[in-house]
Amino acid sequence: MSAAMVPRWVEVHRLAVAGREPVIAREAGQQVAGVWLRRSRFADVVALAAATLTLGPDADALYALGWGRAATGHPRPALASYEQALRLFREVGDRAHEAATLSSIGIVHNELGDRQQALTYYEQALSIQREIGKRAGEWTILNNIGHVYDELGDRQQALTYYRQALAISREAGDRAVEAVILNNIGHVYDGLGDRQRALTCYRQALPIRQEVGDRAGEAATHNNIGAVYNGLGDRQQAVTYYRQALTIAREVGDRAGEAATLNNIGAVYDGLGDLQQALTYYRQALPIQQEVGDRAGEAATHNNIGLVYDGLGDLHQALAYYQQPLPVSREVGDRAGEAVNLHNIGAAYVGLGELRQALTYYRQALPIQQEVGDRAHEATTLNNIGAVYDRFGELHQALAYYRQALPIAREVGNRVGEAVCRNNIAMIHWARGDLDRAIAELEIVVDLERQVGHPDLESDTGMLEQALQERVTARKRSNHHVRLPRWWPLPSRLAPWFRRGSDR
Repeated sequence: MSAAMVPRWVEVHRLAVAGREPVIAREAGQQVAGVWLRRSRFADVVALAAATLTLGPDADALYALGWGRAATGHPRPALASYEQALRLFREVGDRAHEAATLSSIGIVHNELGDRQQALTYYEQALSIQREIGKRAGEWTILNNIGHVYDELGDRQQALTYYRQALAISREAGDRAVEAVILNNIGHVYDGLGDRQRALTCYRQALPIRQEVGDRAGEAATHNNIGAVYNGLGDRQQAVTYYRQALTIAREVGDRAGEAATLNNIGAVYDGLGDLQQALTYYRQALPIQQEVGDRAGEAATHNNIGLVYDGLGDLHQALAYYQQPLPVSREVGDRAGEAVNLHNIGAAYVGLGELRQALTYYRQALPIQQEVGDRAHEATTLNNIGAVYDRFGELHQALAYYRQALPIAREVGNRVGEAVCRNNIAMIHWARGDLDRAIAELEIVVDLERQVGHPDLESDTGMLEQALQERVTARKRSNHHVRLPRWWPLPSRLAPWFRRGSDR
């Protein structure tokens, strides 16, 4: 249906509901919901489906209601709607839509952080798709299973499933699907720290999306390329790609995508130190997220505004913004987001000098990060718990946490994080008079910082030279040298786009 036809179909639906004409209402509602879902008008879809359902049960309306509820941050009601739709599809023997609904239930469980339950539903859906020989549906499920393993941090397994989905899309000659999978494979490589391979995948996806006229997908890929450049430290290039994504999102009316990109541009300016400009973009994103009911995105943006106030030194205001999204993250089942909020509240308490309170929040964040498989942030929290114990003078306990963080930082390819951990370990060895071990760690720190062009390179090179000189002269470290642990902050939360395929 063209956009120009939507108002007419909306009016047809309204009149059919008022006149108690269920067949017409359901057909009109299905047509309108399809357009509105693509344009992120999730709250409108909920109202539309609810109106249709006043005329009696309908599987398609229940499915649309589930989708809208899930997208507006109401996962439990979404599950209830999907379960009702599933029962109706099974009653009429509609195996294709049964599989689609099982997949959608899996998506909600994944977003609630229940990965194993998600995999159970995906596997049921995959079995049906293979039974009925629907290859297009098969790639969707394989893609979604890949997404779960990506979030669990098992990126090699994610690649295995994505590559199976990619082979099916190429076998079928479905270029649009091929672009979706290439985009997701690029995201895995980005997570592995292999940003050049990520760029290669995104650059393969981009011309395909342009070729098939997938403007929303084109915007998503521009957004993801921008995220890679931001990770590489080329923030001007990142902004260029984000602005292209923003233009397309506005052109096609994708309000959720527009908000995601505004958030990401804000994160770039935050990284550049232009905190007022970052705040401007975050404040543009926030009302759009509230408008479309993107509660998880809204929570992420509140978190990012908190980071800006943290950077401005207004820790009490930062704390208020970090605390605000915490109940939302819990309500919508965003476990990873909840952990980010808890960590950042801990970091604010560190800045306020309330280390016991900081430790309480870090310890709440850590098991959630382990539960959802967020290895990168787990390493950050382990380091920062170590830094708290370091400040308490409990060096043995601090060292234990730093040593847990270090192999994870190496595993996820975070060279900056690895340098932070190694620096902290070096300082403890130095404090204990073990200069050989301190120097060995500092040499690696300097090498890592040289690789990434880290701003601490000059000061840490001087630290290494001081340690080497001290070892040569066999003198004790100067009493004027104050050793403080290094904290490892979490970055602004970027908003990814189109990580999974459509299910219907």
